[in-house]
Amino acid sequence: MQERSSVADLAKNLREEVNRYSPGEKLPSSRALVDRFRVSPVTVARALAVLASEGLVVTRPGAGAFRARTPGRPPQPGDTSWQELSLSAESAAASGEPVPRAVDASGVLATLATPPAGAIEFNSGYLHPALQPERALAAALARAGRRPGAWGRPPVEGLADLREWFAREIGGPGGPLGASDVLVTAGGQSALTTALRALAPPGAPVLVESPTYPGMLAVALASGLRPVPVPVDTEGVRTDLLAEAFRATGARAFVCQPLFQNPTGAVLSPPRRAEVLRVAREAGAFVVEDDFARRLGHEDAGPLPPPLAAEDPDGVVVHLRSLTKVASPSLRVGALAARGPVQSRLRAIQVVDSFFVPRPLQEAALELVGAPSWSRHLRTVAAELRSRRDVMAAELRRELPGLTVDHIPSGGYHFWLRLPDGTEEAAVTTAALRAGVAVAPGRPYYAAEPPAPRLRLSFAGVAGPAEIAEGVTRLRTACAEAAV
Repeated sequence: MQERSSVADLAKNLREEVNRYSPGEKLPSSRALVDRFRVSPVTVARALAVLASEGLVVTRPGAGAFRARTPGRPPQPGDTSWQELSLSAESAAASGEPVPRAVDASGVLATLATPPAGAIEFNSGYLHPALQPERALAAALARAGRRPGAWGRPPVEGLADLREWFAREIGGPGGPLGASDVLVTAGGQSALTTALRALAPPGAPVLVESPTYPGMLAVALASGLRPVPVPVDTEGVRTDLLAEAFRATGARAFVCQPLFQNPTGAVLSPPRRAEVLRVAREAGAFVVEDDFARRLGHEDAGPLPPPLAAEDPDGVVVHLRSLTKVASPSLRVGALAARGPVQSRLRAIQVVDSFFVPRPLQEAALELVGAPSWSRHLRTVAAELRSRRDVMAAELRRELPGLTVDHIPSGGYHFWLRLPDGTEEAAVTTAALRAGVAVAPGRPYYAAEPPAPRLRLSFAGVAGPAEIAEGVTRLRTACAEAAV
């Protein structure tokens, strides 16, 4: 946050000064700006890049930065009102019913948006930089770039060694999956998009957990699908209601997160695991297993249940996972695993959409997971997430006893809190931001009307226990302002 603030401040100062120079005149050197403003060379370079993008300066490698020549009169904007009609038009599904084309990314942006400087990020969906294996990533990327053929075109399915590694991770050594059953994807979100587009035509229903990951709802709606909610409790999806939903809708896909479900943190119980597979198989439907939290188990989680895909002899499960959550937001490398004819369709859709995942990124992923530091990193994350979870739970009990915590998770990185009945989520989240803490409202996690007001608080994206305590204190202030 400090670096972003410094760049903005320096850009503002230089923007005010640039008019003192004649067009084409050279600005002070980078070294002079470093000495004058007491910032780093990186900050100077980024601030000049901001001014260059605004057309105020021109940078010339080896020569410096110069005030841009006075531009001509910018072209007047045309009439774009015609786009409203085009973008709102509806296409017809196979059933003849209209399919809306609106795309709502608000739920996703709630966890991706950068809050104001100084705000504590309880809305983050990623590990804090202090928890990311930045040194290992840098070393892996450097080694990957030197591999023979590293910058060549990879197989469209992904590198064979990386696919084999994912197959072992998903199904276990000697398990039901082989490298030929795996596609390397550009992260979990890309895998989820490919899966939904492959399994359901526009206008079709798709069963989803309720509540569920907003990014999945956004993908479904953007693809013209109709998400149908199936309630979740502390043991995972309600399988009695799942069977009923399949019968009522004729859906051919159910999307679930059996392990540390987002946002509830629930783990699908053993009886329900078998029942999900049985119910889907009888309905002739697929189970899309989003195993996003497989490497986010806490130190005290104990042995984790295997993926549903590892216990699926009939090809019911389409499994997806990613390295992004446990490594870095920018290591967008994931996998889609499936057996049978559906695998060919998944491959075809991915090829049409993106050709392939860049080879240097795949090579870097292989270097990362093959290094001795990888297992150490996983142990560190497990210990840190447990510690942060315990700190946040204690702070919530002390500072905000009026907020209900239904479940203390043993994996993942968030708490799912119930606000008192009648509370306005929007009022709380707005007041929280004013108080200096960013939180995620509960409404975007529901495909239909939510049964109660909720908040999701993440403990992974903060610097440590002290920041968690301060964030909960700020949230208490916000709740008092919103009369919670």
